[in-house]
Formats: sequence, structure tokens, C-alpha cells
Amino acid sequence: MKFQLLNIDGSKSDSIEISDKIVKAKVNYKLIKYVIDWQLNHAKPRVAKTKQRNQIRGSTKKIVAQKGSGGARHASKKAPLFVGGGIAHGPKGDAYRIKKINKKVRKLALAQTLSKKNTDKKLHILADVKKEIKKTKEFNNFLAKNNLSNVLIISDSDSLKNINKSARNIKDVKLIKQEGTNIYDLFKYKNVIMTSSSIKKLQERLLNEKN
Repeated sequence: MKFQLLNIDGSKSDSIEISDKIVKAKVNYKLIKYVIDWQLNHAKPRVAKTKQRNQIRGSTKKIVAQKGSGGARHASKKAPLFVGGGIAHGPKGDAYRIKKINKKVRKLALAQTLSKKNTDKKLHILADVKKEIKKTKEFNNFLAKNNLSNVLIISDSDSLKNINKSARNIKDVKLIKQEGTNIYDLFKYKNVIMTSSSIKKLQERLLNEKN
């Protein structure tokens, strides 16, 4: 599929050919949700931790006689039953295991997400920015002219250096490198702008079965 390239200065530019496997794939929403859940699970730090019964410091003396007290049998004040005792089935911090997901599944879900953005006409390709743009006003004018708001910009390293100063302070605009392209951000932002180099590199990565 052909995309017309956008230019910062508003001038007409060439078109770019993107594989249909990337921008016209059939969307499986359950698969995408599965990968987003994996991503959020992977990103969330597992810092919560409670002490188990065997980690509580204190006396190991038997608190009441086994028989004759008229009450239940108790061996230690460290039992979860007592205040100050261990916590039964509490979070164990680093002991949690982050679930794994097949790399091919992640690549497939990413391609389907880009296809969804393309179907909604929210995927735009920007010609590589060769000259540094220092003024925020200039980049803001580019967004306004193309009726773009709430934008995720996925850029190659060279273009990122040239637009970073002008775009980083604009509200609801996020810049990330091509290597960091992820489904969560793609869904979080309404519009997606990719530089021509970044979409080519991403296409190569998604279509290469060895990576």
C-alpha cells in the first residue's frame, strides 16, 4: 500500500510503499489485548512483599499448653492468626514470575495494531527530517495544518535529534525511537506519525522471521 509522505514545511513529497502485511492485516482484538496485558505485567515493578511465618523474628516458645486450656491448640505467636504474625498467601516480591510470550505473537499483534491505525486513518508517514527544527511553533504549525493532535511520533535516531527540541514540550505528544515501538503506546495515542526510515526498519523487523 502506498502512503503519501508528510513534510514539516508543508511541501509535497514522494510516496512510500508499505507491505500489506503491516498495514492491512486482519485484526484479532483478543490477541492484541493478550499482548498489552503481557506488556503491562512486564513493566509493573513487583515491589510488594510481606513476611511469611518463617520470616518473623520472635520467640519460638509454645504459647499455651497443648491440652487443658479450653481453647484451640497454638504453637507460636508467629502464626498468621495473631497480630504481628506472618501473612498467609501474601505477595513475595521478586518471587513473582513475569509471564512469557512468544516473539512471533508480539510481532503479529504489533502488525495488527498498525493495521487498525491505518484502517482508522490515524497512521501517517513523515519524510525523514534532515534539518534541525528548533522552534516549537514550527512543529505546532505542522500538526495544526495536518489536523493532528494527541500524537505518538515514532522516529529514527537522526530525525529524532532534529525534531526533539521542537516537539518535546507540546501537550499530548510523545516521541519514541523505532526500537521502542509498542502496542500500548499505539493505542494510548489517537494519531501515530512514523518517519519513513522508522517504518522501513520496523517493516524489516516484523517481516524477518529470524528476528
